[in-house]
Amino acid sequence: MSEAAFLEQVRQNQGIIYKLVGLYANDAEEKKDLYQEVLLQAWKSWPSFRNEAKFSTWLYRICLNTIFTQKRKPQRVDYKDSLETISPAVQNRIAQQEDVARLRLAIRQLPETDRAIISMNLDGYENAEIGEMLGISNNHVAVKLHRIKQQLGNLLTA
Repeated sequence: MSEAAFLEQVRQNQGIIYKLVGLYANDAEEKKDLYQEVLLQAWKSWPSFRNEAKFSTWLYRICLNTIFTQKRKPQRVDYKDSLETISPAVQNRIAQQEDVARLRLAIRQLPETDRAIISMNLDGYENAEIGEMLGISNNHVAVKLHRIKQQLGNLLTA
């Protein structure tokens, strides 16, 4: 498997990396660091990619594993994003963009596993795929999703 093939696959699926890094990083510098670490880990793992799953599914797993590992390491400073940090011009954006920013902020308040589950669900992954990636049963995913949606509803109406 060539470097060019790897780069093309990453280019086609870079939205996954940006989205997940954005959900877990606390500031722009951490986003850059996590993005680079995900790329490094994906490149290291590339020779073991066997095309048994879609590249996007494989990359999703690499992203989550890398982010979870990095987030468990001691942090220098724990910043908390404000709504303005997530969307710098919220007042000038249309209502839909404000809703997206509010949802993203609410998702960031969830525990890391719950963030992963709802993120994959929003990306269109089936419960069975989510369960396979996280090592939990299909039924457990369904229960977790139901609870996560309730929790998000509470966070968004508070």
